[in-house]
Parts: sequence; structure tokens; C-alpha cells
Amino acid sequence: MNYDSAPAALRRERLLLVLLGLACLGLVGGALYFQYVRHEDPCPLCILQRYFFLLIALFAFLGARFKQWIGIRVLEAMAALAAAAGIATAARHVYVQANPGFSCGFDALQPVVDSLPPATWLPGVFKVGGLCETLYPPVLGISLPGWSLLAFVIAFIPLVLSLWHNRHRSR
Repeated sequence: MNYDSAPAALRRERLLLVLLGLACLGLVGGALYFQYVRHEDPCPLCILQRYFFLLIALFAFLGARFKQWIGIRVLEAMAALAAAAGIATAARHVYVQANPGFSCGFDALQPVVDSLPPATWLPGVFKVGGLCETLYPPVLGISLPGWSLLAFVIAFIPLVLSLWHNRHRSR
């Protein structure tokens, strides 16, 4: 290992984590735009996706604070797990919208999502207001859950590649 390049690689990795965190915060900001400006109420799966984007951002920002590879790798692994959970949630949302069922105006996930503490602390961000099967106009031909799925995949792949590429770094 070239020790002269290690600090540069570490700085680059930390910068990429900050950019990932900012991108995830931007995506949650976009969701709030759709909620408050375009009046597209979030469903339980939307809210869960917000949680996963915020978890990725949190882990990315915490990872960027470390000055050694071990801490960065641990937090990148946690961010990758949050991204994988986000992929599963967004994929489920895409499936629900492609195969709507009869909901009676109630979603079984709503009480669970609304009972999480952030829904009490910031109800305007984390309280369910819509149904998962509600179709809103697509953006550039892709539904919002489709964009969310794409964003989680775009976050997941570089995190996993970074973990693989830096698996032998220890300092």
C-alpha cells in the first residue's frame, strides 16, 4: 500500500460521504416539496423511504467525521444496509402502484408508521397522509416511487463498491 496516497484516498472517501448525505437530504427536501407545494400526500411507504434516506445521510455524515478507515467502513456498511432496506421499500411501493388492490381508504402500515416517535416530533414530515396505491403524475415519465428506487440503487452500488475496494485498508 502506498502510504502517501492513503490520506488522499481517505479525504476523497470522506468528501464522497458528505456528498451522499447532502444528496439524501435533498431527496427528502424534494419529497417535502411534493407534499406541500404539489399537495401529494405521503403514504406509509413514502414515510419509510424518508426514514431510510435520512438514515443513509446520518451514517454518511458520521462516517465522514472519522479519520480512519475502520470507522468509515462500519458506517458505510450501515448506510448500505439502509439503502438496501430503501430498495426493498421502494420496490414494494412500485409493485403496489402497479398492482392496486381495494384499500377502503385505509393502509395497514399507517398505524405502525404513525406510532414511530418522529411522527410525534415532526408530524408534518413523518405523519402518513395518503394511500400507497394513489398514483400521482409521473416526473419525466417515472413515478415518485420509481425515482426513489433509482436513488436507493444509486446510493447502494457505490457504497458496496467502496466497501469492497477499501476492504483491506485499516488506517
